[in-house]
Amino acid sequence: MRKLGLAATWLGKVVFAALFISSGIGHLVSTETFVKIMPPYLPFHWTLVIVSGLCEVVLGVLLLIPKTSRIAAWGLVALLIAVFPANLSMYQHRGKFNVPELVLLLRLPLQAVLILWAYVYTRPKTRGEVKIPSDIRIS
Repeated sequence: MRKLGLAATWLGKVVFAALFISSGIGHLVSTETFVKIMPPYLPFHWTLVIVSGLCEVVLGVLLLIPKTSRIAAWGLVALLIAVFPANLSMYQHRGKFNVPELVLLLRLPLQAVLILWAYVYTRPKTRGEVKIPSDIRIS
């Protein structure tokens, strides 16, 4: 039963990291799509989309590395807070997008769920949890 719990925890982290890695790649591949949702009051839309995409990819990868997992999780919390204005702007200007209004509205509380999910990975390891010894190399 304990192994199942550890496997589920690891799988959850892999899914969460994959969400950010794929979203970050999306920012880099479909930059103009993400530029459209930027709040008008922010400068450098294209640059901010590229930087946020790179952050998503890097933080997603770092989340999977035990030594950097906690700091990556904090980075994802910060990133999710930082990009919230873009989600809000998208909802406020929903007529510009071919996305159902309900979907845009539901994205707003989803941000809080993602922040809580990231926060789970900011916590220190609990007693008895499997740790990968530092002298083992994964190549």
